Amino acid sequence: MSVQQQYTEKHCMPEEALQVLHNGDWIVVPTGVGEPPALLTALSEQRRHFQNIRVAQILAVRKYGYFDPATEQHVRHVAYFFGAASRPGGQAGQIDFIPSYFSEMPMLIERGLMPVDVVFAMASPMNEEGYFSLSLAADYTMAAIAKARAVVLEVNPNVPFAYGNCHVHISQVTRLIESTEPVTEVGLPVIGTVQQAIGQYVAEMIEDGSTLQIGYGGIPDAVVMQLVQKKDLGIHTEMIGDGILKLIESGAVTNRRKNYLPGKTVATFALGSRKLYDYMHQNPALEMHPVDFTNDPYLAAKNDHLVAINATLQIDLLGQCGSESLGHLPYSGTGGQVDFVRAANRSRGGKAFIVLPSTAKNDSISRIVSTLTPGTHVTTGKNDINYVVSEYGVAQLRGKSARQRVLEMIAIAHPDFRPELRDQARHLQLL
Repeated sequence: MSVQQQYTEKHCMPEEALQVLHNGDWIVVPTGVGEPPALLTALSEQRRHFQNIRVAQILAVRKYGYFDPATEQHVRHVAYFFGAASRPGGQAGQIDFIPSYFSEMPMLIERGLMPVDVVFAMASPMNEEGYFSLSLAADYTMAAIAKARAVVLEVNPNVPFAYGNCHVHISQVTRLIESTEPVTEVGLPVIGTVQQAIGQYVAEMIEDGSTLQIGYGGIPDAVVMQLVQKKDLGIHTEMIGDGILKLIESGAVTNRRKNYLPGKTVATFALGSRKLYDYMHQNPALEMHPVDFTNDPYLAAKNDHLVAINATLQIDLLGQCGSESLGHLPYSGTGGQVDFVRAANRSRGGKAFIVLPSTAKNDSISRIVSTLTPGTHVTTGKNDINYVVSEYGVAQLRGKSARQRVLEMIAIAHPDFRPELRDQARHLQLL
């Protein structure tokens, strides 16, 4: 049977595609805009026909009908990472959370520690050889496809066909549907004066020829905006967004001096504008790979001068980062922060930056604290942290004593909170 005949045989309507589901199944969905909206909308509409179905995903973009707590016995969301759509349910205890390092998720799936029965994913149109591209999110989805009982693709002409280890053959597909809805676009975050100040400190420490991993958020993007005059930058990251695209368009990114996959921009998921998705289509300078490739600290660290830029919500005087919760309330997730901090620490000439505004709520709360708020989920430990940057400067922690760390951290706290932090440090016998 030809690949086109297989395509025709497996093509169906969304309601028919749901027939692959069994009660009790775990459906794994790709990160962010890789989620298939027509399939998940159909599942939402038919959710009362099922029992105990779970939909597991990092960073849900849309709030589908199955997020309704009144029908959680039928279909329930499980978060690997919280975003705006899933955060309220997570904080209310209505959505389950599975913490893990992003880089280890494929391994956890392969070993059966993270369940998967069915994969629902968005894909590009099929090429002549019968391959689809999961360009928007290769992440853990490629591992899930290898493990799943059934694979259902939502084929959309607006999804780019990217290169890399992100291709699925028609023979691996159980059913497929077609949609033409535009891929969800996610704009750049708002960048204020605080973010710009932090971005300037970081940008000044980034050398020509460095390879970048840039997390999502106003501060990482503020750094990006100040790198357009750099030369021969490389990209080895988990997320490619419009900030990185601007660097590529400016000529600052050439990938020429990368040690590992020179000439290639490497990422595992995309989150940006139509312009970004168009750039990704059949572009030999870009490769999308599973997250156990992009985020593996050993592999990423093969790039000399690897720079990792990630944000946190709160940090204590020794350098422990609470990047995923507000006290006990979940806010996001572990993601790839630890993966890339460790990768940058391993890299020859590498630099790992943790960035944060010094305060929250109109300067009423210090984000730099003597001890983390009780219940805070510790994301990156003190032994991994090197550079911490606020709008007041840079603290360099690795190799420093506890006392030296405390002094470095107080120096970049908001001036209004420094006396209180000194008093608290003395009480804790850190000074």
